[in-house]
Amino acid sequence: MLGRYDLRLPWSVLFRAELISKLQENVHLAPQTTLNVGGTARYFLRAESEEDVRGGFDFAFEKGLPVFILGGGSNLLVSDKGFDGMVIQITIKGITDHGDTLIAAAGEDWDSFVEYCIDHDLAGVECLSGIPGTIGGTPVQNVGAYGQEVSETIVSVRCFDRNTRAIVELSNAECGFKYRRSIFNTTERDRYVVLAVQYKLSSNGKPKLAYKDLIDAFGDSMPSLKQVRERVLQIRRAKSMVIDVNDPNSRSAGSFFKNPVISNEEFSKLKQRFGDPIPNFPAGDGSVKVPAAWLIEKSGFAKGFILGKAGISTNHTLAIINRGGATAAEIFSLKNMIQEGVFEKFSIELVPEPVFVGEF
Repeated sequence: MLGRYDLRLPWSVLFRAELISKLQENVHLAPQTTLNVGGTARYFLRAESEEDVRGGFDFAFEKGLPVFILGGGSNLLVSDKGFDGMVIQITIKGITDHGDTLIAAAGEDWDSFVEYCIDHDLAGVECLSGIPGTIGGTPVQNVGAYGQEVSETIVSVRCFDRNTRAIVELSNAECGFKYRRSIFNTTERDRYVVLAVQYKLSSNGKPKLAYKDLIDAFGDSMPSLKQVRERVLQIRRAKSMVIDVNDPNSRSAGSFFKNPVISNEEFSKLKQRFGDPIPNFPAGDGSVKVPAAWLIEKSGFAKGFILGKAGISTNHTLAIINRGGATAAEIFSLKNMIQEGVFEKFSIELVPEPVFVGEF
């Protein structure tokens, strides 16, 4: 814990003392991430309230520190050098239930929220079962899987605006959702801190069946929301995409690369060069989505590929894993090797999904 302070902070003496009691120094970040790699944070604060978030930023401003916002740590690669600033972990809890409209605090566990929805017969997030992380991270990446995205149910996002130091409510449209994108990770990166998310779900609604494995599994029958959740979890476990301390393949950041979206013209040239069949999915606006996993495998990186103590999962080509004792540098080197291999063969640039924290 921190010991001595003579800062002229803008909050009350009582609140300052309470906040400082929560601050820690030189906290190891590796245990806070699913990859379990990375160095230390100079300062670390678990923010249990909106007041903690505001106070943490006031402290960082007074000290001239950069700030990184940490959620569940499932989509991060932290540098071996750590982060020479303040890490604020959002741990605000609570779910407000208004029937088919739910407001979930940013620190709530995502999969527990999905389970809550299904237990209350609310459709709209069932295909997103088993995804690690917290509520706060879902709008940032517009988290999606098996034909469903969180942007389909998000009504608004409550945020702390770093620029104005005010709490704001952003509508779905203002969030600028696209495939794995939002203003939070593009045009307004590092501006907003997600505090809570409001979702509009479908009471007594039918599950979404848009993914081939789900369609094939249920055929002509209409499964319950719970059955779809169980099937999605089964698929994810088979790919080691559900966190399990007994499964070394799950020591990852999930899918490490986004599926590239290319134009129909580029796809036609790709077919001419490499022939059919090339797996693809329509992406709208005259574009096509090509599975990154297929590109990686065809570039010579098979499941189980090893680079030092880093590697590719034996169950899922898109997952870069810590095989045990890996450094962030090894993970980063494997990332670079895969990107270079895919670009050399297909002239397609793979874009990583995880956020990189610190210097690499």
